[in-house]
Amino acid sequence: MNKDSNIYTLIYASVMVILVALILAYTSETLRPQQAKNEAIDKMRQILTSINVESTNANAEELYDKLIVDTYLINSQGNKVDGNAFAVELTEELRKPIEERNYPVLVADIEGSLKYVLSLRGAGLWGPLWGFISLDDDKKTIYGASFGHAGETPGLGAEIEKPFFAQAFIGKRIFNQEGTFTSVAIVKPGRTVQGKDYVDGISGGTITGQGVDAMLFSGLEAYKPFLTKE
Repeated sequence: MNKDSNIYTLIYASVMVILVALILAYTSETLRPQQAKNEAIDKMRQILTSINVESTNANAEELYDKLIVDTYLINSQGNKVDGNAFAVELTEELRKPIEERNYPVLVADIEGSLKYVLSLRGAGLWGPLWGFISLDDDKKTIYGASFGHAGETPGLGAEIEKPFFAQAFIGKRIFNQEGTFTSVAIVKPGRTVQGKDYVDGISGGTITGQGVDAMLFSGLEAYKPFLTKE
């Protein structure tokens, strides 16, 4: 075949495209199990952070298995239902009608005291927000928190993933003294709010803070039937 012909060039290019596609597909499938494991370990570390436990990629799985003593799903009425709480994708659940949604609950044992880890999803300035909030055994007081984002502005909204922001939630109550659900407000630094606990937002990250505020309220409110169930 004439290597200078258009037909040769077309055939050569087509073969190379097919070969590259096959190599990429093989690489993707080969790496998929490791990618899934890495994602699971990252999620474990976020959950451990929400119960104030530091971890590494090397020890996260061991710590998670030791400290998380129970997991289950609850429905919109706060009743337990069958399912894998760790594997459930909350973003998908939130697309369903409210009465069909299931929410994950993870129970940690910290020195003999139970902590309830709840999962949250929301939207920031540039993309999704997520977080985990752990509550003391009274199911009203925040024990710890961790937050993440997909693309908030570095040095501004992205600061929500820093420890100083999450630690500000420790000890805050999501119900007032009368037992009414209030969540925890995010306010501009130096501001206050009446009738509920609050934490300072990130300077220059107003829209991200509003996203976290909305995520906390809607996310924790969804768990209210479970949190108030005797």
